[in-house]
Amino acid sequence: MMRPASRPAHTLAVLGWWLLAISLLVVLIIGLLELIPIFRHRGSTLADTPLVNTPPSTRWIIIGVVLTGFTLIGTFAYSMVVMGETVSPDGQPALTIEIVGHRWWWEARYPRTRSSGSFTTANELHIPVGVPVRLQVASADVIHSFWIPRLHGKIDVIPGVRNQFWIRADSAGRYRGQCAEYCGLQHSNMAVYVTAESADRFRSWLAAQSRPAVVPPDGEAARGVHRFMETCALCHTVRGTEASGVIGPDLTHVASRATIAGGELTNNRGNLAGWVVNAPSLKPGTLMPRIDLEPSELRAVVSYLETLR
Repeated sequence: MMRPASRPAHTLAVLGWWLLAISLLVVLIIGLLELIPIFRHRGSTLADTPLVNTPPSTRWIIIGVVLTGFTLIGTFAYSMVVMGETVSPDGQPALTIEIVGHRWWWEARYPRTRSSGSFTTANELHIPVGVPVRLQVASADVIHSFWIPRLHGKIDVIPGVRNQFWIRADSAGRYRGQCAEYCGLQHSNMAVYVTAESADRFRSWLAAQSRPAVVPPDGEAARGVHRFMETCALCHTVRGTEASGVIGPDLTHVASRATIAGGELTNNRGNLAGWVVNAPSLKPGTLMPRIDLEPSELRAVVSYLETLR
């Protein structure tokens, strides 16, 4: 969050530096006030200290209360100014993406546009660079918090409530996000990645993602389709096939994603095979069950998944 890549993130970073500086100053003052009597009476004993009933002085109490009050009021006012500057985008959002938090992964629903149909993906967002994007966030189970530190602040993701938020990336790049509200065993492994790219590349990505999956005509991948439908279709969707489950992520273009397992694992053949056959060993607590597959069946299923680009 201290390396902002957007105007609202920069504004929040400046606020963070100011709060950090004020906090350090307060700690320094309190530390000095504690050290003064220690060094003043260094080497003395209790017998050397006269027991005198000195009337309490209210001067330092008043000074402390006044300084504390001004500090709290000033930081509160500055925080309200920052909130006002970051609550709304400068212009009309380019599109609206629905974000649904699950234990422990993120679902992203893209609407239909002039050049593409609607579709759903998981744990990865693509946005056009330099324009605001509206996010509507909700939860399918417990309270989460959606946070892309380099692009904006946090937004609570609450069951039964649809909160509205926005992000914007001023430069192209890939930005990591994280669930920022403890939500269970795998909370720390609930990541999301945002890719900001040019308008042309973004439109190409939209068009590719909105197309249905292509069923392989033959070979090992074709043999994997049948086994996938028997073991995975009740939980996952692959558009263009009979698989229409909604418990797990949409896998229509899973091979195009950089990560799997809620951002925990790099998307390669080895990790994909391990995840398919024994997900609980890689991510304890996940709803993805262990699946008993023969080695040849596992190779076929993974080969099929690798065609879903």
